[in-house]
Amino acid sequence: MFIAPAYAQAAPAAAEMSFMSFLPMIVIFVLFWFLLIRPQQKRAKEHQAMLGALQKGDEVVTTGGVLARIVKVSEPYLTLELADGVEVVALRSAISQRLEKGTIKNNK
Repeated sequence: MFIAPAYAQAAPAAAEMSFMSFLPMIVIFVLFWFLLIRPQQKRAKEHQAMLGALQKGDEVVTTGGVLARIVKVSEPYLTLELADGVEVVALRSAISQRLEKGTIKNNK
């Protein structure tokens, strides 16, 4: 009586649910890919290549920030010399970066 009847609206036409409605989501995904995912994958690939190329005599920094020289290389482990006569065994994955030759002598 006092309230007008409400009628359900018709479903939107298929043409309205077109590519344009998904375009913002696609653009965000592409930006996300190029700004975040791709550079992270590139850094991970470079780090894996560096870990694979480690050899005896290289100077490295561990993830804990310790400077050391590699004295023995085996598959999952490296033996690192921290100081004269002080050696520790570490996983390859615990190496964060390789240093230039002579860096350790220059820092003592």
